[in-house]
Amino acid sequence: MAPLIQKTVDISGVDPRLLYGPQHSHIELIEKELDVDLVARSDWINIKGEPDRVEAAEKIILDIIDHIRASGELNERYILYSIAVVKEEGISPSKEVDNNSGVVTSIATQKVIKPKTVGQKKYIETIESRDLVFAIGPAGTGKTYLAVAMAVRAFKRKQVSRIILTRPAVEAGENLGYLPGDIRAKVDPYLRPLYDALGDMLAFEKIKKFMEIGIIEIAPLAFMRGRTLSNAFVILDEAQNTTNPQMLMFLTRLGEGSKAVINGDITQIDLENRQASGLLPTRKILGRIEGIGFIELTEKDVVRHKLVQDIIKAYDKHNTGRSKSKGRS
Repeated sequence: MAPLIQKTVDISGVDPRLLYGPQHSHIELIEKELDVDLVARSDWINIKGEPDRVEAAEKIILDIIDHIRASGELNERYILYSIAVVKEEGISPSKEVDNNSGVVTSIATQKVIKPKTVGQKKYIETIESRDLVFAIGPAGTGKTYLAVAMAVRAFKRKQVSRIILTRPAVEAGENLGYLPGDIRAKVDPYLRPLYDALGDMLAFEKIKKFMEIGIIEIAPLAFMRGRTLSNAFVILDEAQNTTNPQMLMFLTRLGEGSKAVINGDITQIDLENRQASGLLPTRKILGRIEGIGFIELTEKDVVRHKLVQDIIKAYDKHNTGRSKSKGRS
């Protein structure tokens, strides 16, 4: 066992109540995750533990201080994110994330929408620099939300004249045929997440008007067949539920002056034959084509409730264990 060491971090200039959390919950979280002992006072924190753990804890505390100074806030999610990034990559995420300008301002919250993780920042940068982007990652990583934000920004800057949002209407254990109403009423529930994201960035009246005159279109993937989508920002969501022919059909719709973002979570394929997913082979087929970007987001990029990260990790661990068991059988 390595000899224990101590370090002191100066926290003057930062509200200690924000840094420490209610009943010192933030301090206790760092202690638990890094196996160090922390003594917190009004303008300093003393760290005690094994050298590598103390070094990591110091970097995390300094990163959290930078985050507070940049954003004026701190929550448990960011602390866990900082811990994960410092542990795995050795970098301080605040310098990468908090110094970025926003994408658009949310109509619902009046907050500037911007990337909250290093992975999300790379996602935004890839959309800016490529005409076609594939983003693969678990639920809660902002794949759809940030893509819609970038579409709204491109439209406001007059870089495109239309926004087209689409999803494959694949049944996930439910049967479309038993839903009431016409075809639009049947497929609208599958498109609801796209409506929700758009509604966070544009006023309802404006969305309604734009949809009436065709500036914004939200439709099932099947409605894209035979079309050429020019001067548009096109988002294909839930792309893991496309088949290979559907993926090829969509990719060949792209016209002059358009951008396309294709999102998917390969752990949530609802097709009867999982291997039939048109998203799975895209990197192998298209990875060397200039102008196409690929981004992989992970559980570290989850920006929903902390439990979502834990759930994803638990399922990954479970599925990995099952794969190993099958390999031995």
